[in-house]
Amino acid sequence: MRDDKRPTFLGLNEFENGPFDLVILPIPLEITTSWKDGTASGPKACIDVSSQIELFDPILGRDLPCGLSFHTAKEWSSEESTLRKQLDSIKEYLKPWLDGEQFPLILGGEHGILLPVIEALKDTVIVDNLADLTIIQIDAHADLRDSLNNEKYSHGTVIRRCLDEGVGKVIQIGVRAYSKEEFDLINEDDRIETWFARSIVGRNNSGNNWKNMIERLKTITGSVWLTFDIDGLDSSLVPSTGTPMPGGLSYWDSIEIIEALFSIKNVNIIGADVNEINQGGRDRITEFNAALIATKIITYHAVSTQI
Repeated sequence: MRDDKRPTFLGLNEFENGPFDLVILPIPLEITTSWKDGTASGPKACIDVSSQIELFDPILGRDLPCGLSFHTAKEWSSEESTLRKQLDSIKEYLKPWLDGEQFPLILGGEHGILLPVIEALKDTVIVDNLADLTIIQIDAHADLRDSLNNEKYSHGTVIRRCLDEGVGKVIQIGVRAYSKEEFDLINEDDRIETWFARSIVGRNNSGNNWKNMIERLKTITGSVWLTFDIDGLDSSLVPSTGTPMPGGLSYWDSIEIIEALFSIKNVNIIGADVNEINQGGRDRITEFNAALIATKIITYHAVSTQI
């Protein structure tokens, strides 16, 4: 068993040495936040509150870890002097865990953590060609700007940078805040498919748009990375995240998306990140809901592997 005092995700007892089936990777990056600060403390806060989540899920029929070997890694840290060097440091931190031997679940940290994930995948055997990779992006924001506050590696540019790296497809769900630059790119670039929140959520869900979106997800083939920015949830669920937005997904909306993704037979979901986690106030609802989403990803991963 582990002999250090670091908290573990879900409060599970863990072994220090592998092999592991699933690894939790905390990356508390906070450099380009544009409104509320706090992502530097978000991953740890998420892990701390996760011990209050019930381990039983009826879709598994038993408690987590249900035979899976978990590992909560020591969180990433870096003293590098520039953002680009910090991102390079994240890439090196991730590489040992992106070998296909375990399912990586990253807790962030601002959304900019996704770029070093994609860069690291280029050097692995998991994805033969980034053109065959689909990113499923749950997010209030398009993150397609070429620059935000004169920074090309901002949280608001990360999907644009991932496309620059050669990612073949991005399916965005829940977007409701974007610039004209981003709106034009969505309409011009065939690699980007956006399901705007207004067309799929609540009273505006007319013409079976939600059902059509779920059915579209089930047609995906190849490799998938799920990136879940928690501001994709309605702001009432994550009030402390950096840029909360009303009109977002409900908890059960999110679970239905996760369930649909992990039910696809011909898809390899190679990993996921839950990002823009921030430490909330006394109620701690933001980090707790982030931990719930992360746990559901783990649960459906367990179901998909028939553990």
